[in-house]
Amino acid sequence: MKNIKLLILFVVVATVISCNQQQSSETADLSVPVSVENIKLKSIQQYIGTTGTAKSKYETELYSEIAADYQLLVNPRTGKEFRLGDKVQKGDVIIHLEDAEYVNSIAIESKELNLEIADFEYEKSKSLYDKGGVTLRELRNSELSKTNAKIDHDRAEIQLEKMEIVVPFSGVIVDLPYHTEGVRVATNQPMVSLMSYDKMYIEINLPEKNISDVKVGQEVVITNYTLTEDTITGVVSELSPIISEETRTFAGKLQIENSDLKLRPGMFVKANIITSQKDSAVVIPKNLIMSGSRGKYVFVVGRNSAADDRRITTGISNQDEIEVVEGLKANDRLIIKGFETLRDNSKVKVIL
Repeated sequence: MKNIKLLILFVVVATVISCNQQQSSETADLSVPVSVENIKLKSIQQYIGTTGTAKSKYETELYSEIAADYQLLVNPRTGKEFRLGDKVQKGDVIIHLEDAEYVNSIAIESKELNLEIADFEYEKSKSLYDKGGVTLRELRNSELSKTNAKIDHDRAEIQLEKMEIVVPFSGVIVDLPYHTEGVRVATNQPMVSLMSYDKMYIEINLPEKNISDVKVGQEVVITNYTLTEDTITGVVSELSPIISEETRTFAGKLQIENSDLKLRPGMFVKANIITSQKDSAVVIPKNLIMSGSRGKYVFVVGRNSAADDRRITTGISNQDEIEVVEGLKANDRLIIKGFETLRDNSKVKVIL
């Protein structure tokens, strides 16, 4: 009889233990798996996005001003004839136009000699006038001859300069039409196109609602789909004070610093005009924020591995992130995955 009682007691105890283990297992199974991230202070920028086409600040197309024989010159920096993509400096001569008859018609040597004689005669008359040897009229006539000789000489030099295609500013050759060496080209033929794009600009149009947010001098971050790893900066350089009645937008220009020439003229770019910036702020992804009757909140892991719904107050934001000015602090364990079905005090299990 005693053995039977002991057996019954053993069965009851085993049953109780089993039930407790089952309940404990069920409780553990009710924990929601979540992923967390410790909050770290960082910077955030609020910006207004716009798009446009990058344009070179300086560009020109040079034409032949006389009919003459074509000669493409050698680039002293490469030791080869000038070609597309070559960097050139102001004053470089890219093309020479040869015409002996044209040179003879200018008669530069004669005009140089005539200027020298006129200058000598003027100095002589001036000396004699001081001594009373010539009249004021004779001195003025001598001065007039010198002036006319100088004009003739300068005109001749200008005509000779038409025989050379000279770079007016430092830049890059972007077009160089082909002409056979030594073949005569006509007047007003395109010779070379140049661009300087170490500084560029973008013409923009922004919505009327942004007119009080955008100001001249604000920093701009430029991106292009072919330059995903590079950041190019610029500034707001010009803004129109009026709103277009047709589009309800206002115009502006952005100046881009492109010293490495990574951005090319004609590229379609995205520009983010930075209107506000905070350093060492609590910043979280926008998609983590929930909304309820008491306002915005997010979930963090609190005591005893339970979810804590934190009411938050937000500050500046951009497309993906937002500043939290109240409700969160550095090192809080922010729940970033599995938060959608949580309630306050829900049991959670942190997973990788």
